[in-house]
Amino acid sequence: MLFTQEHEELRRTVQSVVKKEINPNIEQWEAAPPFPAHTLFKKLGDLGLLGISKPLQYGGMGLDYSYNLVAAEEFGRAECGGVPLAIGVQTDMATPALARFGTEALCKEFLVPAIQGEMVASIAVSEPGAGSDVANIKTRAKPEGDDYVINGSKMWITNSTQADWYCLLANTSDEAKHKNKSLILVPRDASGISLSAPLNKLGMRSSDTAEVFFENVRVPRRYLIGAEGQGFMIQMMQFQEERMWGAANAIGGLQSVINATIEYTKEREAFGQKIIDNQVVHYRLAELQTELESLRALVYSTCEQYINGGNPQQLLQLASMCKLKAGRLAREITDSCLQYWGGMGFMWDNLVTRSYRDSRLASIGGGADEIMLGIICKTMDILPGKK
Repeated sequence: MLFTQEHEELRRTVQSVVKKEINPNIEQWEAAPPFPAHTLFKKLGDLGLLGISKPLQYGGMGLDYSYNLVAAEEFGRAECGGVPLAIGVQTDMATPALARFGTEALCKEFLVPAIQGEMVASIAVSEPGAGSDVANIKTRAKPEGDDYVINGSKMWITNSTQADWYCLLANTSDEAKHKNKSLILVPRDASGISLSAPLNKLGMRSSDTAEVFFENVRVPRRYLIGAEGQGFMIQMMQFQEERMWGAANAIGGLQSVINATIEYTKEREAFGQKIIDNQVVHYRLAELQTELESLRALVYSTCEQYINGGNPQQLLQLASMCKLKAGRLAREITDSCLQYWGGMGFMWDNLVTRSYRDSRLASIGGGADEIMLGIICKTMDILPGKK
């Protein structure tokens, strides 16, 4: 992928925001979560960073997805995973479907302030009994006159306690499970919404995550995103940008882990020499950097095909491969690098240790590794029983 001067200017802008607005506050936000989403998002919105690929008519920059990729990678250089995750939810998980399929009135009411950073958005798909198994969700939005009446719950919802609205996937009919779902925009202040206490997570400590309960929540049917019954298909499309964004974000974070480990092993001595002077160490770091460059090439290639209107099946395969490789490589790099930090690597507030905890989500959230493998097998036409 060839980056233009405009790409590099955007890269510098994100680098500056991470350096000045995010990293100086990480220790505080990790110790006393969540980070103040409205305050930070307003700053990002003022710089146009929440609407990079969104339509100009709604206040976005109207740029192609390669610019989103650049921003995702640089946000990954934040010294924690929780804040970039929350930003990604806003830009690439909760708003793509709205921008593409939402009515003009709905976009003006909710997308415009989300791009400006005046509203925080959240994606509400997963449930206690339906994480990666999206088709098995139970939350129901029953059509009743001009409204939907929503009952059910959503689990592991990022940005949930600070959200102004949720992009909710719910069952709206008794049709087959891939044809009975709809995406509905649900304002947080709607009567009948309640939240659990913040969930106590292994990582991503600075972002807010909770279970969201819907009890006879009534919203206008005009808050439907796209066509009724097309929610599953639309959400699968929305997952594509989520997976590319997550993989690009991982690249920036993992590069920081490798760089920090190189610097530390140049300083630390054991048995009369620097740790990095051991061949097993510098060879291993070279291997990890090579693997990271392979992931980068895969992500960039996938993005090029995406913005050039590539074959949908191939894009589905490649985006799934990006996510699978990013999650697995995150485990490999953080675990290997942590080892070279010795006892310091076992300390809670170490950069590499935090990445070790935070990045573990990459193989679970947004579709587990096993789901990605199943998708890849399907696109290869090698599922069991296939001839």
